[in-house]
Amino acid sequence: MRIGGRGGKRRMTEYAYENDFLTGKEESQRTYRQLMHESVEVLIQHFASADKPYSGADPLSLRDGVRRYPVCPEEEGNAAELLPRLGELLLQHSAVVTHPLCMAHLHCPPLQASLAAELLITGTNASMDSWDQSMSATMVEQEVVRWLCSLFSLPEGGSDGVFTSGGTQSNLMGLLLARDHYAEDRWGWSIQQRGLPPEASRLRVLCSEAAHFTVKQSAALLGLGHESVMTIPCDERGRMRVDALEKALLQLRELELLPFAIVATAGTTDLGAVDPLPELAAIARRDRLWLHTDAAYGGAVLLSDQYASLLDGIEASDSIAVDFHKLFFQPISCGAFLVRERSMYRYVRLHADYLNPQRDDEDGVPNLVGKSLQTTRRFDALKLYMSLQLVGRKRLGCMIDTVIELASVVAEQVRRSPALELLAEPVLSTVVFRYRGELDSDELIGEVNRHIREELLRSGEAVIARTRLQQNDCLKLTLLNPTATSAEIGRVIERIVSVGSALEQQHTKQYHIV
Repeated sequence: MRIGGRGGKRRMTEYAYENDFLTGKEESQRTYRQLMHESVEVLIQHFASADKPYSGADPLSLRDGVRRYPVCPEEEGNAAELLPRLGELLLQHSAVVTHPLCMAHLHCPPLQASLAAELLITGTNASMDSWDQSMSATMVEQEVVRWLCSLFSLPEGGSDGVFTSGGTQSNLMGLLLARDHYAEDRWGWSIQQRGLPPEASRLRVLCSEAAHFTVKQSAALLGLGHESVMTIPCDERGRMRVDALEKALLQLRELELLPFAIVATAGTTDLGAVDPLPELAAIARRDRLWLHTDAAYGGAVLLSDQYASLLDGIEASDSIAVDFHKLFFQPISCGAFLVRERSMYRYVRLHADYLNPQRDDEDGVPNLVGKSLQTTRRFDALKLYMSLQLVGRKRLGCMIDTVIELASVVAEQVRRSPALELLAEPVLSTVVFRYRGELDSDELIGEVNRHIREELLRSGEAVIARTRLQQNDCLKLTLLNPTATSAEIGRVIERIVSVGSALEQQHTKQYHIV
């Protein structure tokens, strides 16, 4: 049905829409079941059953394949034709995150419980901004947040949190609250109402040189600029050096600059390093600085009986970022932002008469939009909730133990190979190394390692990462799959040595790589 024509008359179209939506009607439900069943079969056939982590197809051929079909055909299509085509065009040319040799990024295989949750999330299409769009979903998110605050040992009754799209949004929120709280506390200035104060150009954030790039990105979005972020050198384990932090704070005071936040990292992207949280917390308390901890990668280790102590001191944070689409094994996107004092959400809270009128606050109506930078927001908390319910804390903790221990075993395999150089001892589940062989030029070593990664990706044998450490190009294995074995990864390491050796011999003969 559509409304149009003169005088606002209604005209019926030639279409019936009952089967386009899931409703209480039997025919609608039968269509839905068939569509879901066929989708599952295509996913299993073309994705889950893949014998390699990637097909090896190059970007241009994938683009050409997609362009063979119009994005929006004029007439309706047939799912029986579309789904197999998507299987061949899309699914079989995806990074198979469930394959044990897909180990480039912090890109996890999702738990089956979370996949079932996705079905319920999309089917109900709840929006978490106002209670009257989510009802019981709001109550579930609040309970999951309460559990998370307890997991991170934040003060009972005073702490709070909200689900986010991931670490980028959570880090932005941490620095936003830190900035606004500093302005209100030191100058009685409301940035929300008045914009940046005259002193804003003097504000500074301190983080390690290995902190996530979103610290600088957040500073830019907050109107402070990249230059407001002062990076602190790391020790040999990739952790922020406390002595260097103290020196930096002294320098800032001498220059009459204004540090307002320290960003600690609990699990750096490359090394999985955890900054010395208790020491950073003590400095933050002493100097009245906000301590935001980016635990997007490492936060999950609190589920582990064996490794939870890696995060000792995180409970002193003023705010915490944690991602669930990493070591919590959830589908993208799923994260949370936690605060030590829920009153800090006042810096982002606004009221709209149509959505969350102030009277709702007085009546105790839980409209979660007052804690978020997002308005419309998915019910992602259900994914974590169902996973916790069906898998349980103990089994999840063992999965985390498995990948951390696997990283140690793989690091030892690298260490035993004369052709490879282990660049750091693993802390969480990443292993950073490079092929060196008999090459004596860092530039040439870097070129060989780039070619190794490209060859493995082109053949589809393994999806591994590249990064730079200590100014050197190197390789990285990000181990987030508890089903992976050291034997499987050992064969990839042997292949890396084989490809590297062939490239090295080629260079020896020709004095350059072709």
